[in-house]
Amino acid sequence: MRFGFLLLLLLLPAWLTGCRTTPPVLDTARPFHEALAARTNTLGVPKGSEAERAAVQRVKDFFVTMTEDSVRQQTRQVYAPEAYLNDTLKSLNGAAAIEDYFLATVRQAESVTVKFEDVAESGGNYYFRWVMDTRLKKLRPGETIRTIGITLLRFDAQGRVVLHQDFWDSTAGVYEHVPVLGTAIRGIKAKF
Repeated sequence: MRFGFLLLLLLLPAWLTGCRTTPPVLDTARPFHEALAARTNTLGVPKGSEAERAAVQRVKDFFVTMTEDSVRQQTRQVYAPEAYLNDTLKSLNGAAAIEDYFLATVRQAESVTVKFEDVAESGGNYYFRWVMDTRLKKLRPGETIRTIGITLLRFDAQGRVVLHQDFWDSTAGVYEHVPVLGTAIRGIKAKF
């Protein structure tokens, strides 16, 4: 009896402490929220203006068909020098890093085309709903991988993108097509 009471006294503080603490959170959204907060005071383009229409069209034109030449010629017109981009595969800061990333992407692809199905605006945030067709040189060569997604954009006063956050299933767009890894991912998805 005495041993049980002593054990209870020893374990009670650990049990009580364990009940009051919360488990740590793996915050994969933190970089996005920090980038969003850093760009909250961005002036953006006036709603309904010609500048707004031009900014939206510049983004559409850039992604419709990406090539090495179009990336070199247009990235710094579309993205502000301090732009933030997260496409679920990578987070980048700065138009130069974004240009390098897009160049590497198109070099690995036979083609990358995007069809925009809808654009909506709310509070200076622009939501582009799209369908992307990608033909990769090394993953499923000759096959088109079609994915859907939404991109959240914010513009600066010059109509350049200062924030770009993609929301899409990168496992369906890329990782499911990697040998061995793709089989594992498809197996995991099938169990849920």
